[in-house]
Amino acid sequence: MSSSLNSLIFDNQFVAALPADPSQENRPRRVRGAVYSRVQPTAVSNPTLVALSAEVAQMLELDPNAVSESELAQVLSGNVVLPGMDPHAVCYGGHQFGNWAGQLGDGRAINLGEVKTQRGDRLALQLKGAGPTPYSRMADGRAVMRSSIREFLCSEAMHHLGVPTTRALSLVSTGDAVVRDMFYTGDRRPEPGAIVCRVAPSFLRFGNFEIFAAHREHDLLKQLVDYAIANHFPDLQVSVPEDYAQLLERVCLSTAAMVTHWMRVGFVHGVMNTDNMSLLGLTIDYGPYGWLEDYEPNWTPNTTDAHGRRYCFGNQPHIAGWNLVRLAHALYPLVGSPEPLQAAIDQYGKTLDAHQHAMIAQKLGVEPRQGEGQAADAALFDDLLKILQLQEIDMTIFFRNLAKVPREGSEPSRCAPLAEACYDAAGFHADSAEVVVEWLRRYQLRLDQDARPDSERIASMNQANPKYVLRNYLAQLAIDDVEKGDSTRLLETLDVMRRPYDEQPGREEYAQKRPEWARNRPGCSMLSCSS
Repeated sequence: MSSSLNSLIFDNQFVAALPADPSQENRPRRVRGAVYSRVQPTAVSNPTLVALSAEVAQMLELDPNAVSESELAQVLSGNVVLPGMDPHAVCYGGHQFGNWAGQLGDGRAINLGEVKTQRGDRLALQLKGAGPTPYSRMADGRAVMRSSIREFLCSEAMHHLGVPTTRALSLVSTGDAVVRDMFYTGDRRPEPGAIVCRVAPSFLRFGNFEIFAAHREHDLLKQLVDYAIANHFPDLQVSVPEDYAQLLERVCLSTAAMVTHWMRVGFVHGVMNTDNMSLLGLTIDYGPYGWLEDYEPNWTPNTTDAHGRRYCFGNQPHIAGWNLVRLAHALYPLVGSPEPLQAAIDQYGKTLDAHQHAMIAQKLGVEPRQGEGQAADAALFDDLLKILQLQEIDMTIFFRNLAKVPREGSEPSRCAPLAEACYDAAGFHADSAEVVVEWLRRYQLRLDQDARPDSERIASMNQANPKYVLRNYLAQLAIDDVEKGDSTRLLETLDVMRRPYDEQPGREEYAQKRPEWARNRPGCSMLSCSS
C-alpha cells in the first residue's frame, strides 16, 4: 500500500506508444495526425475533498489515511500534477443519435496518467471537469456538482451491483461557480463546480477508432488497434489482416454481457452514442442516465431523446448492436474483408441471447433449460414483463419480492409481497390482480419442475434482484444536501450501495418506491446533457 500520492508509480504506456499532437496550444481546434494532445488541468480556487471511494483507493494501492484531505484535493482537482504524470486529452469522434458528429474528443476530461500497481495492474486516472482542452469546442471544460455527484455515486453503485463499469476515486468541490442552462431554455444560472477522478484500465471508446477511419488515417488506426490488442487483449494473435476481426469479436462479447446487466438491474444509460461505448465493455460516461422505477420499456431519462426515444431502456440491446456495426466499419480498412467482421457481429446476437436466457433463469430462480424448456421460460418472463406494464409497478421491488411469494396459501397472501411494488396504495387493480394470480399459478408449476430447495432458490434470486439501486431521487437528495454544505447523505448513500443485494436493517428508506414529489422534478425524472 502506497503511503503517499508521491509514491504512486506512473507507467504511461498510452502516451509513450502513440503519436502526440505536435501542438500544445490549448484552444478549440481540429487535431489531425495524432491520438492525443498534451494539456494541463486548469487550476481551481478552493478544492475540497467531498468524498473518496476507499475501494478504488485500495485498487490503486493508496492508503487515504496516510494522505491529508487537502493534499488529496489538490492532486485530484488537477491543481498539483505529480511527478510521473503526463496529462493529456484524447482525440475521438462518434455517432451521436445515429448521425456522424465528426471530431469530439475529451472536451472536459483530462487523463493524468496510468498508475502501475505492485500487483501489475495498470489503471488510468482521468479528471472530469478539470478545464478546457483542444476538444472542448465552445465549452469551458468544467462540470457542475449535481452531475459529478451522480457520476461518482453511480460508478460505485454499478460496480457493487456487478455491472462492468469505470470507477470513481473521488469527488472534489472546486470552490468556483459554473454557469449552466440545465434544460437549454435560456435560463443560465451559476452552479457549484466539481471534479470527479475516474479510474479504468482504459478509456478507449468506439469513437477513438471511428475518427481515424473517417479521416482515412489508416496508419494511425493500425497503431491504435495494435496498441489496444497488445495492452488489453494480449492473447489475440494477429498474423494476417483478417485477424483484426478478433478484436471486434471480443468487444461484441463484453458489450453483450454489459448490456444484459443493464437490463437486469433496470439501468438506462440515456446517451449510447458510439463515443460513449467502451472498448472494454465497461459502462462509461454517466450523463443523463436513470433507473427504471415503474417498469416502462420506452422510458428514457434524456430530455434530448424525449421525442425519438432512441436510447430508451428497451432499445439498449439493439443500439449496442448498431454501435458495434459502426466499430466494424471503422476496423474494415485493416481487415479488408466484410466476412470476418460480420462473423464477429453475429457473435453479439448469439451471446446476448445466451446472457438473456441466463438472466431470466436467475431473476426467476429457476434452473436454466435448453430448447423448448428455454423458450417456455422466456415466454413466462415476457408475460411477467407485460404484467408490469398493466399499471405503475416498481421493477426493483417487484423482482426482489418475487422471492418472498409463498409456495402455498391463499391467492391474496401469495400476491401480497408483489402488491407492495404497486404505486397505487390499494395494490393491484382488479384486472391486474386476475392476471397476476394466473401467472403465479404458472410460475408455481415451473418451480415444481426443479428439485431445488426454496432456501437455495431464494438466496440465488436475491443475488440477481437487488434490493437497493441508485434511484434518481436518492441521488437528488444527496445533491440537495451537498449543495447546502452537508455530505452526510451522500456518504451514507455510497455506503448503502456497497451492499445492494443485502438486507440492511435501518436503511429501508433507501429501498422505497419513488415518492410522488419526485415524479416530475428535474433530476428525478428527466435530465439533460448539461453539466
